[in-house]
Amino acid sequence: MADSPETKSQPGQLNIELTEEIAEGTYSNLAIINHSSTEFVIDFVRVMPGVPKAKVKSRILLTASHAKRLLRALGENIAKYEAVHGEIQDGEAVSGIPMNFGGPAAKA
Repeated sequence: MADSPETKSQPGQLNIELTEEIAEGTYSNLAIINHSSTEFVIDFVRVMPGVPKAKVKSRILLTASHAKRLLRALGENIAKYEAVHGEIQDGEAVSGIPMNFGGPAAKA
């Protein structure tokens, strides 16, 4: 059976599948970043006003080199966004949330 044009991939091309569940996305308003000597861990958290407890909604593990590529790509995309929509204003600093869970100090 031959591949249809929709499923046939060219050499060197990566087909990426996006399920409906993943396509819905997960809202996060806090990212906690830690690292070891070999990887970066980004925990995405949803903090709700007046609720003293928050759950990690998603955890992403990256190699150090991939984390650096992500940083560069995110910076490029923020610059493109700001060129169209204006400068993004930093929100309020989140206080009272521990940013260190036994590893190196995190930045959010």
